[in-house]
Amino acid sequence: MRRWTVAEVDGEFTAFVNERGAALLRVAYALAGSQHAAEDLLQNALAKAYVRWSRIHGDAEPYVKRILYHDQVSGWRRRARRAEVPVAELPERPAAGDDSDLRLLVRDALRALPPRQRAVLTLRYLEDLSVEQTAALLGCRPGTVASQSTKALARLRKLVPGLDELTNRTEVTR
Repeated sequence: MRRWTVAEVDGEFTAFVNERGAALLRVAYALAGSQHAAEDLLQNALAKAYVRWSRIHGDAEPYVKRILYHDQVSGWRRRARRAEVPVAELPERPAAGDDSDLRLLVRDALRALPPRQRAVLTLRYLEDLSVEQTAALLGCRPGTVASQSTKALARLRKLVPGLDELTNRTEVTR
């Protein structure tokens, strides 16, 4: 096994972050739902990757993404154990008017999904991974990925009435 110097690790790691940092931040944002949480999630993932940098062989991006997914799911599990605070009235949702309103509704609907469903949608549709790749990354069966994806999309359609029109319009323009 090759012995790395601190300068070599620092140089390669810095080059990796400069080259792939923006793409990794987009993935973290899709998982976390806010810029601040995404930056924290990515920073923690990069810190974990840096510690093991000399042992990462080949492309480091899948390794860092896996850390992102696992850390975010672990965070969801921790938050799920906390008690929820009931409210007397639900806040009003803005009506979908233009695409920006629709994007905000979709973002809020994604936040309302259970952790596994959100991770499945992120991997399948943002990262464009296959069912098998998603299953391998999340450590579950392909059937679980398919069922979670179906349930998540059905829930999104229920929460966001204009979603079907947006996806139909997008498919026509492709």
